[in-house]
Amino acid sequence: MKLMFGRTISLQLRLFVAVLLSIVLIVGDRYTQGGTTIRTSLNTLVSPLIYLANLPYEMFSIGVKSIHTREQLLKENDALKKKQVLQSEQLQQLQFLTRENQKLRALLGSSARQANKKIIAQILSVHSNPYSHQVVINRGATDGVREGQAVIDEMGVVGQLTKVGSTTSRVLLMTDTTHATPVRILRNDVRTVVEGIGKINVVKLSHVPHSLDVRIGDVLVTSGLGGTFPEGYPVAVVTDINRDEGHPFAQVYAEPIAQLDRIRLLVILWRNQQQSDSDE
Repeated sequence: MKLMFGRTISLQLRLFVAVLLSIVLIVGDRYTQGGTTIRTSLNTLVSPLIYLANLPYEMFSIGVKSIHTREQLLKENDALKKKQVLQSEQLQQLQFLTRENQKLRALLGSSARQANKKIIAQILSVHSNPYSHQVVINRGATDGVREGQAVIDEMGVVGQLTKVGSTTSRVLLMTDTTHATPVRILRNDVRTVVEGIGKINVVKLSHVPHSLDVRIGDVLVTSGLGGTFPEGYPVAVVTDINRDEGHPFAQVYAEPIAQLDRIRLLVILWRNQQQSDSDE
């Protein structure tokens, strides 16, 4: 080997020998098992070095993920603590208001308000077009429901029962053009009526005087008038007001609080016994 690559051997001869050896190795690797065995052995020997070289990167990645996860957990923990504090304050306020309400009712000599009877229903199908917004539920006369009962979901008012069958019923959504909901503005107790206009995410306040104290962001809740919807359930939030003096009334629009395009489970309400007796 020393003679072959020594200075006395010509450059052309050394190149020829190198090329010849390369060809022999390539052919041997292609048509014999020895090359594969040698390559596998070399890969086995080199594998620990590859893992060792990649170790700093893996350690760095694990550290970054751990820090990110810890920061995320700290943020979520902080948010939950803030939420707990707010809910604790609301609970304390609710307890205070409940006690005050009981004292006032005792002074007035009236009995405590009874909780309304309620039943859960599931939507079977949806019938929605520009002229009618209705859904079919799996409750009917056999469940004791009847036409005109209020229907809500976990967020707010949905509508009322219509066309009650033995095991199924239709719910007329509050956005239907034939539906109207008596409401009051939560901020100032001003009473008005919300009407459907055939759009699933928009309702309209009917016959609103230009001087009415209503603002964008006002929350509308059921007023209890009309006897269909119990008082105090969320209905909509005012989103647009147009006080054009060229029209006899202000154009006030609101967005339903209940997500009427996503409802799946509903709650059917009964009026309490005192209201039913007084109506009769």
